[in-house]
Amino acid sequence: MADGRSSSAQSGENLLFLTDEQLRQGIEAMFFAYRGFTADPDRILSDMAYGRAHHRAVHFINRAPGTTVNNLLNILGVTKQSLNRVLRTLIEDGLVESRIGKADKRERHLFLTEAGRALEQKLSDAQRARMRMAFRDAGPEAVAGFRTVLEAMMDREMRSAYSRLKDSGT
Repeated sequence: MADGRSSSAQSGENLLFLTDEQLRQGIEAMFFAYRGFTADPDRILSDMAYGRAHHRAVHFINRAPGTTVNNLLNILGVTKQSLNRVLRTLIEDGLVESRIGKADKRERHLFLTEAGRALEQKLSDAQRARMRMAFRDAGPEAVAGFRTVLEAMMDREMRSAYSRLKDSGT
């Protein structure tokens, strides 16, 4: 085919039984797609001496302004020490603001500053452009199938967290 996709991919492979080779190809496609998906933000972040952990923190703080450190720990699945190191640099650099909880003084609520929102926008714009192009090329049925596959790969707890975040509409 002209776009490089095989006719079996176009017509749909027998999805009730996939060979090890087909699964290997899917694993490798996911690996290379992830590299492409993270390449643009990685370039932006490297100029700031930040990494993907900073990106993930900024992304989820933006999605849920005022989220607690504990909630962010649960979403990211990282150690408290690792997250604190990331948050410390983001706070020191003026991208994140940490506020003590009103109801529980032990809680820290996280918000992006104006500079943090600008960085998040720049990172997300790059990823949205790549996804928009891929979704447009693949078509609506492929997009729906892609989401179904991703959700099916999530652990039950992650699927619940994802559903809550998706349903929050923020």
